[in-house]
Amino acid sequence: MNIVNLSVKGNTMEPKRSLGSSEAQECDVVVVGAGPAGLMAARTLHAAGLSTIVLEARDRVGGRTWSQEIDGAFLEVGGQWVSPDQTVLLGLLEELGMETFTRHREGANIYLDREGVRHEFTGEMFPAPEQTVTEMQRIIETLDELAASIGPEEPWAHPLARELDTVTFNEWLRRQTQDTAARENIAIFLAGGMLTKPDHAFSALQAVLMAASAGSFSNLVDEDFILDRRVVGGMQSVSEELEARLPAGSVQLSTPVRTIAWHPEGGATVFSDRVTVRARQVILAVPPNLYSRISFEPPLPRLQHQMHQHQSMGLVIKVHAVYDRPFWREQGLSGTGFGPNEICQEVYDNTNHQDSRGTLVGFISDEVADQMFTLSAKERREAILRSLSAYLGDQALTPEVYYESDFGSEEWTRGAYAASFDLGGLSRYGAHQRSAVGPLHWACSDLAAEGYQHVDGALRQGRRAAEDIMHRFAETTDRPAAASDQEEHLDHMEVRHG
Repeated sequence: MNIVNLSVKGNTMEPKRSLGSSEAQECDVVVVGAGPAGLMAARTLHAAGLSTIVLEARDRVGGRTWSQEIDGAFLEVGGQWVSPDQTVLLGLLEELGMETFTRHREGANIYLDREGVRHEFTGEMFPAPEQTVTEMQRIIETLDELAASIGPEEPWAHPLARELDTVTFNEWLRRQTQDTAARENIAIFLAGGMLTKPDHAFSALQAVLMAASAGSFSNLVDEDFILDRRVVGGMQSVSEELEARLPAGSVQLSTPVRTIAWHPEGGATVFSDRVTVRARQVILAVPPNLYSRISFEPPLPRLQHQMHQHQSMGLVIKVHAVYDRPFWREQGLSGTGFGPNEICQEVYDNTNHQDSRGTLVGFISDEVADQMFTLSAKERREAILRSLSAYLGDQALTPEVYYESDFGSEEWTRGAYAASFDLGGLSRYGAHQRSAVGPLHWACSDLAAEGYQHVDGALRQGRRAAEDIMHRFAETTDRPAAASDQEEHLDHMEVRHG
C-alpha cells in the first residue's frame, strides 16, 4: 500500500506521496513537534516504558529555541532566559549536567524618557518624576494583588474574570491613572516585553495571567529576576540533549504532519510527508496557531475550532549586535536600557559565556515592528542601530555582526513569543484549552500556567500531557474499548490516503 498525503499547491489539494515506508509504523504515542514540550513528553513516556515517535516539521529540534553561529558569532536566535521561578527547567538542567551563567548587570542602567532625554540610574525604579514613580508603584501593587488572588491555574474561574477579560489592558491602565508616563512604563513589561502585542489588543485578565505565571508582576518588572541567567551552549542545547537521550530514530526531522485520522474512543493514524504512524494516543506539541495546519478526520469539535481562532501570536524583532568588546562596561554601564517611545524599548547585555566580544540584544515589538518592516533592510538596520546608540553612544552604530531574529516569518512558528487570547477569549475558552479530545492531547508553553510562554512552561505541559496518557494506559492493560471499530475507521482512513 502506498501512503498518500495531502499537500497544498496553489489553491487545490493535491496528493503527495509519502517518502517513507509504504507500511505504517506503530507506537504507543506519536508526538507532533520536537520543541521542549514535545521532547519532554517523549522523555517522560519513554521512561514509563511507552514507545514514542516524534515528528518534527523543521530540520532541527528546539522549536522556538534556536542557537546559531552567524558570521562567526554565537547568537541565541530564539528563547534564552532562565529565571529563579522556573524550577522544572532548573531541575532538568541539573539532571542533564548542564551549566548556566548570569546575565551581566553591573553598572548603571539607562532610561530614555518620553522626550528622549537620557538618564542613568541604578535600583529597581525608572528615574521618573515623583508622581509617576508613585503611580507606578501603586499600579504594580494592584497587579501583584490581582495576580496573587487570581493565580495562574484557572484565571477564568475567578469572580473578576469576565470583568477583567472584557476590558483592554490599555483601558484598564487608564482607569488606574491619568499619568501617561506611568502607563507607558508599565506597558513596556507586558505589551512589549512579554505578550508582544499592543496593550489595546489583549485584556487585563491576560495581563494578570502573565504576571501570575511569573509569580507576581513585581517579578516581571525586575529584569534581574525574569532575565536572570542563560544556558551555557544556548537554550536549544537543552532540546538537543533531550533528543540525544531518546532511543535512536525516535525523532524524525523535516517531517511535517499533514493529516491526523483519529477515533473518539482512542487510536489515530498520523500522516506526514515522510512517514505514516499508527498510535494509541497523540500529543500535539506545537503552538495553537499551527493547529490549523493539520487536517483532522473527523474534524475537531466545534469548541476547538472556535477556541483556536481566538488565539494568536504577537510580533517581535529580536536584534543582535556584536562588538569587538563590551564597550559600555568601560563607561560603567550595565548595557540595560528602557525607553517606552524608542524603537528598541528594551536593551540588554547579551554577551556570551567567556566571550571577549560584547553582544547587545534589543527588542522591537508589535506595531513598532510593523513600522520597521516597511523599511528596506538597510534602512531598518540604520534605524535600529540609531536606537541602540541613543542608549549607549555612537560606538553602538558599528557592530561587527548584526542580525535580526524574526519568528513571524518562520514557517513553523509565525510569531513570538507565544499565543494569547483576544479580548474576552481567556474567560470564554481558557478552561478548555488543555482538555484532551479523544486520543488528542495538547502541550506547549502557550497553554501553561506557571512558566507561560517560557521553556519552563513548555516542559511542564509536555510532562502533563505524558502523565495524562500514562494514567489512561494504567487504567487498562487491555486494548481500548471498541478497538475493532477504531481499527476499521483508521484502516478506512489509510485507504483514503493511500
